[in-house]
Amino acid sequence: MSTTNRFGLCLLLTLLLAGAARADGVKAGDIMGPVGDFIHAEMRRQKVPGVSLGVVKHGKVLAVQGYGYANVELEAPVTGETVFQSGSLGKQFTATAVMLLVEEGKLSLDDSITKYFTDAPPSWRPIKIRNLLTHTSGIPDYEAQVAQTGGAAKLIDYRRDYTEEDLAKIAYGMPLNFAPGSRWSYSNTAYVMLGILIHKVSGRFYGDVLGDRVFKPLGMKTARVISEADIVLNRAGGYRLVNGELKNQEWVSPTMDSTADGSLYLSMLDFIAWNRALRAGAVLKPQSWEQVYTPIKLESGKTYPYGFGWDVDVWRGRPWYHHGGSWQGFKTYISRYLADDLTIVVLANLADATPERFVDGVARIIDPSLPQVLPSAPIPDEDPAMTARARALLSAAHAGKLAERDLPFPWEKAALQGKEVEKRVKPLGPLRRLDLLDRRELGDDRVSTYAAVYAGITLRVTVALAPDERVSEFMVDEE
Repeated sequence: MSTTNRFGLCLLLTLLLAGAARADGVKAGDIMGPVGDFIHAEMRRQKVPGVSLGVVKHGKVLAVQGYGYANVELEAPVTGETVFQSGSLGKQFTATAVMLLVEEGKLSLDDSITKYFTDAPPSWRPIKIRNLLTHTSGIPDYEAQVAQTGGAAKLIDYRRDYTEEDLAKIAYGMPLNFAPGSRWSYSNTAYVMLGILIHKVSGRFYGDVLGDRVFKPLGMKTARVISEADIVLNRAGGYRLVNGELKNQEWVSPTMDSTADGSLYLSMLDFIAWNRALRAGAVLKPQSWEQVYTPIKLESGKTYPYGFGWDVDVWRGRPWYHHGGSWQGFKTYISRYLADDLTIVVLANLADATPERFVDGVARIIDPSLPQVLPSAPIPDEDPAMTARARALLSAAHAGKLAERDLPFPWEKAALQGKEVEKRVKPLGPLRRLDLLDRRELGDDRVSTYAAVYAGITLRVTVALAPDERVSEFMVDEE
């Protein structure tokens, strides 16, 4: 970008921020001091090198602010132009590309995907395109498969290049976890298949479709598919923590860095442009956006709060759309509170970061009544039997005795989660307290979130029970 253009861009942002005011009379300048203090403190706590923050209210930009380093080795600061990797925030763009093809009549959401993947196994015939978009296909998540099998036997090698045909054949070889449409289980594989589907139907790589039909028309000037070979101005470095020490991200092959499950470069300025389009209902027809934001209905008749690439919740009687992303040393999160016409976006360049913490903290400064992505206040526990199950699981993890009978569904994902839980819990002493933070029904499952208090550390524990009382999820993260 030329010096003249850069000056013009900075001037534009200055004017936007200077004129930005909330409907309740609080100006951007009134919140940026407390927001900055919070962001810096949270960065130190989480050891995050760099964070980009975007806040938009009623269409006015309250913040496009960078904190820390985009590149630690060069001490290059984060700015609004810094390019981060999207992680699974890219899924909402893949879904948009699919809906463009639906609008053109080139495919239908209720088509069996075997109409396009003619060499798929017979078990895939009931899978509809809608199931891929909503994680209800039953196709296992390849990331869980990679971590579970490991070594030379792993299904996908992140350092190897594959053709789209190769990736499809690998997916065909994964037995379905459940009957399509009967359950919800996050599957990156499903979105990889959607990228291949876009190519099959349009005749073009999904990234080129996005570039021509979404990014360019919306003025998302630096949005594109990841390429480590190309010269990308203002590209951030991705990092991870190894025994508490900052390291560069591990290398991934060009193929595995360009799939449609979340392999995009985006700056905060790109997200500002994207949010503008979302508010205006641009790119897609109103009926298409309605489909994108509709919670999926399972075969049981119950709904799961996920649309096409978005978590879809309700707050104050209005939608609350949000989603996170994680890939290659980057963590991201977008949260759109339609009741307040407020959007908060956080981009971080650390694999171990928890961007939801940044989003929740900024939201509380703007409006303490806003819902939290990660609830933190204890609530009354009206199901002590479920809490007892959670205690028993933590006890088994501490003893290193989690077994298949503890985590039966789906086992390859559950075993991975179980190993991660044991790794975190084994070194800790006795559990001092288990506080219920959140409990809700998600689809057919009852899901509880707890604060597990140990000496010197508090963990966030999520336990889900299926209708037959089997454990369908058991995850542990640091508070």
